[in-house]
Amino acid sequence: MIPEDILERAYQGTTTKEDALTLLKIKPFELFALADQIRAEAVGDDVTYIINRNINFTDICIGTCGFCAFKDKKGYLLSIDQIKEKIKEAHVSGATEVCIQGGLLPDANIDLYIDILRAVKSEYPHLHTHCFSPMEINHAARASGLSVEKTLKKLKDNGLNTMPGTAAEILVDKVRKIICPDKLTRQEWIDTVTLAHNIGIQTTATMMYGHVDTWEDRIDHIITIREIQKETGGFSEFVPLSFMPYNNPIGEKMLEEGRFMNTGIDDLKVYAIARILLNTHINNVQTSWVKLGKKLAQMALSCGANDMGGTLMEESISKSAGASSGEVISVAELEWIIRATERTPVQRDTLYRSI
Repeated sequence: MIPEDILERAYQGTTTKEDALTLLKIKPFELFALADQIRAEAVGDDVTYIINRNINFTDICIGTCGFCAFKDKKGYLLSIDQIKEKIKEAHVSGATEVCIQGGLLPDANIDLYIDILRAVKSEYPHLHTHCFSPMEINHAARASGLSVEKTLKKLKDNGLNTMPGTAAEILVDKVRKIICPDKLTRQEWIDTVTLAHNIGIQTTATMMYGHVDTWEDRIDHIITIREIQKETGGFSEFVPLSFMPYNNPIGEKMLEEGRFMNTGIDDLKVYAIARILLNTHINNVQTSWVKLGKKLAQMALSCGANDMGGTLMEESISKSAGASSGEVISVAELEWIIRATERTPVQRDTLYRSI
């Protein structure tokens, strides 16, 4: 049984770290049922999805992240014309969003990022540009001799609509020192997304879990996201990302030690704890069919998630690390998966407005 005071705080949106640790000790399906009930009260029975396209414009990267299986696989850099062709394909497919990210090119300054934005907006001004991680923003700022704030403002002036809240990994510095020591720090990530929110650029928030992190680290991460949201209100969704341990140094070490991918139960617990901790603060919790596979992603809809993410068209980062669920999913299949849970599929835009 879940103690009454913990239930009360869960519904009020004031769940503490200690509450979350206690909830992890109860039977999993009791936890999932609570998260599902909180989800139903927060957002109802609609399950949203977006028609979008991923464009990873380069795999060349000066980064040293130990979890990355994407960097320098092919050593490619798309030309602006090649990017435009992919944008055209997205438009033809009915996409409302292009999500554009890439590796950290050694000589890339803000001009490259502006050129990419203009490639979208020059011909398809209606397409929503969901582009460039907080790490890319900091990289462009340093390479251009600009402040992060000025970089964000310049990108917004040239067509940046929203930002993916990637590069967060786990917002705990002792973890970051192991998995991505040269990446921006916890505070730099917080400062970057807070600046973005304050100048009118909404972002998502992500968490990549299941490598060297603990449950306490995950809870600290989610509470950090909650505190930022209380200050800015700028997060549109929270997206847990299950670590894929193949073809990367962190994963290879895990596998040698006999530690494998996250179990399905642990994945579902992450969704449930996220829904409970974020209740009343962030309404939308997105499940990743790429990371979890379609069947477990479907289960996550009964454990706190209310969004199935996007059609993607071209997913290469998770695939490089061992994801085997494909690079694209059709609207028909997404809606079929959602209806099987006795929920209502609803197409949305990036900011969760129904289409």
